Amino acid sequence: MPNTRTKRFISGVVEGFYGRPWTMEQRTDLFKREQKWGLNTYLYAPKDDYKHRMYWRDLYCDKEAEQLKALISAAQRHNVEFVYAISPGLDITFSNPKEVAALQRKFDQVKGFGCRSFSLLFDDIERDMCPADKQAFSTFAHAQVTITNQVYLHLGEPEIFLFCPTDYCAAFSTPNVSQSSYLHTVGENLLPGVDILWTGPKVVSHHITVESIEEVSCVLKRAPVIWDNIHANDYDPQRVYMGPFKDRPTELIPKLSGILTNPNCEFYPNFVAIHTLATWCKSGADGGQRDIEMSEEEQDPNYSPQKALRMALTDWLQEFLITDQPGGPRQTDEPMQTDGGELAYVPGPGENPLFTAEPLTLDDLNLLSELFYLPYEYGPTARTMLHELDWLKSHRGVVTTATVTDKTAEWHSRAQQFDNMCEAVVQMFNRLSNAPNRRILYDLYDYICDIKSGVGLARAYVKTMVCFLSTGGRGGPSAQLMNDDPEPWGFRGGLSGEFQRMLPCHGNRDLFRHPPMTTVYSIRPYCPEDKVDIQKIFSDMRREEEGTMTTQDSLISYSLAVGDLPPSPQCALVLEDELGLCGYALGFTEVKLAAAKFQRFLCDSVLEDFPSLITMQLLPRVIDPTPANRMIASLLSSIKATGSKGAFCELRQNDCRMLDFYNKLGSFKAIKMSTLPQEIIIMGISL
Repeated sequence: MPNTRTKRFISGVVEGFYGRPWTMEQRTDLFKREQKWGLNTYLYAPKDDYKHRMYWRDLYCDKEAEQLKALISAAQRHNVEFVYAISPGLDITFSNPKEVAALQRKFDQVKGFGCRSFSLLFDDIERDMCPADKQAFSTFAHAQVTITNQVYLHLGEPEIFLFCPTDYCAAFSTPNVSQSSYLHTVGENLLPGVDILWTGPKVVSHHITVESIEEVSCVLKRAPVIWDNIHANDYDPQRVYMGPFKDRPTELIPKLSGILTNPNCEFYPNFVAIHTLATWCKSGADGGQRDIEMSEEEQDPNYSPQKALRMALTDWLQEFLITDQPGGPRQTDEPMQTDGGELAYVPGPGENPLFTAEPLTLDDLNLLSELFYLPYEYGPTARTMLHELDWLKSHRGVVTTATVTDKTAEWHSRAQQFDNMCEAVVQMFNRLSNAPNRRILYDLYDYICDIKSGVGLARAYVKTMVCFLSTGGRGGPSAQLMNDDPEPWGFRGGLSGEFQRMLPCHGNRDLFRHPPMTTVYSIRPYCPEDKVDIQKIFSDMRREEEGTMTTQDSLISYSLAVGDLPPSPQCALVLEDELGLCGYALGFTEVKLAAAKFQRFLCDSVLEDFPSLITMQLLPRVIDPTPANRMIASLLSSIKATGSKGAFCELRQNDCRMLDFYNKLGSFKAIKMSTLPQEIIIMGISL
């Protein structure tokens, strides 16, 4: 008979990540936290416990058995239901009775340890069946359901028995949830007393909506138990998540059989994840906590993620301030004694004062959380820092002029504000590093070192811009920041980063999307009044080149820019922004006669294939490549309309910006000529 007992709502933690499993001490600590915060379940499923997954057939030895018995007893003492999971999907033969017997024998052993709740997991495995299973079962789902039902009945239909399907989220469901034959087979054939785990729309779901749960519940014929990976970090060793449980409305709670969070691999940073989950679970019970203050951005009438986060961080701060081992930071105002009974060193007048560790604050933990927030968003401070750095880069052109304007003052003010935010990160790092509870610190240390380094590089870059731009670009960039042979600590990544940067879509999943350009550019035809401005742009950019030039050979394009050679009709465009003229693109359709007058190193064969000349220059404040692309396209179109077979441009090797621009276009190719001076590069395009 199917299990008809009323089940309580499952809430708690699943240890289901890849990586080093938690220690026995940490798990016992978890049970205490769960009891204190009102959570009731722990699912034991560490992927790297060999006898959970890879060697699932092997029974536990005496020592392992004693550890599991102690763990199960500890959970029961704290009113936490211990759910033992096996993950046999890597190599099980479903049709072999001996395999089923091995599975039952393993569960029986753990049941003998005092365990009352169990789980079978078939996640993250190949979907192909062996020939023997293909003969015995019509589908993969049928095979899984059959063996799960057998084990469930063998164990006496336990009150809690969890099944994790291979298609455990909507993204894996083919062609979709409502039409998935796999999910329909599971829903129709799995015994009703078995609960089904589900991660939501994705493996790591951003939002889980009521509508999506109602859809899958209809197919599975039961309310699922959410296995929530919102705080999981086992897929990227450079990430950790300490933001609040969010983007799951409390209206979900009556639609679910339960919810378990599968959090960070590091135990101690999970304080916020588990604490805020507990607050969410309580908020949906009995009408929710209606007294929670809501912000305008929050839609859930019962639960405020920011309020829950503040509560969690307040409690977490108390744990940071507990000394957990001998030799930790001093927590006393009494003078330190030496072995000889002498007082500690006291600096004299004019000497450096002794280092004094400032105490960790709630604001520090709030900043920590915002820097390491959630998979799909950064916290407010992190977003602000990214936007400010982007704004400072985008508007650096306003401080290259000698005249002090309101925009110049704004740029320097925002640069100072950015520096202040960076300093707050450094101070947070220093106070965390001196917190008495070293266990928490050691779990966090790699992450806070990394963010301190990243922020430090950004801070140095802005300071370099302040100096570089304030001197009109004459001071030169920072040697440390721009060094082409940096030390390993000077860049982030490793081999994985190298591979990603070589791929065409690198960075398209960064959380910080480059904001739309706020600068409005105007492209219009050249008029005689523009001559002076074009000459100024040419002179300014030419001045930057002079420091690295070894030859003073004049180029035809120089004559075109200064007005000695007038551009051909319909072949001259200028670019304007809110500050005025900031770029130009000029063309000359028949350059052979001009070449004879101004330049001797262009050979006739090149001019035969590329009879037209183009030149373009942009001020450094133009960082958006779009207007430059449009100008070149329009200019080449006008030149082609005259019947020209091709066009070329002249560049010096030290004009890195324009070289990079033409190379990225892809249609311009370098033209080799033995008569060219070493510093001159000719690039051509056939029309």
